Amino acid sequence: MSQQIAWQVSLILMSLVVLAFAFVAINSGARQEDYTPLQKRAYRIRSRLFWGMVVVFGSAMLYTLKDLPYGAERDHSGAGAAQIVEAKGFQWRWELSRDHVEAGQPVEFRITSEDANHGFGIYDGTMHLVAQTQAMPGYTNVIRHTFDKPGTYKILCLEYCGIAHHNMITEITVGSL
Repeated sequence: MSQQIAWQVSLILMSLVVLAFAFVAINSGARQEDYTPLQKRAYRIRSRLFWGMVVVFGSAMLYTLKDLPYGAERDHSGAGAAQIVEAKGFQWRWELSRDHVEAGQPVEFRITSEDANHGFGIYDGTMHLVAQTQAMPGYTNVIRHTFDKPGTYKILCLEYCGIAHHNMITEITVGSL
């Protein structure tokens, strides 16, 4: 019974759409009054709305960009050579070439995968994401990050990679100078 009602309602709505198109087609050839003043007012309103949205959303975008976890803007001059960490993703583990780095010195993570795509995310002690990239087979992504604070940072997989994805966790210790 409900399918019958849905069919009838659909037919009525389709008929209304056809009638609306027919009405517009029939009246499209009729001479209409001059809409130029109304058109100018509408374009002025549209222009003000556009620039208002640019100001509001542009400001919000710029305000939120400062919280991105990328450290590329930092000046590493004089900070010493980068500490290199090779990271390989496997189902379902991470292998790091070293699990200890020093705070205040740049660290270069070279991330790849041996089997499937993985998401490489570094989290601080309060589980805030500080850096991330993709780990892909046959390709090496590089993250350069300087840890400001000593502590233990977790590395988690951010892309579902199979049944034991939730266990793909390792840690890196950041020591003080």
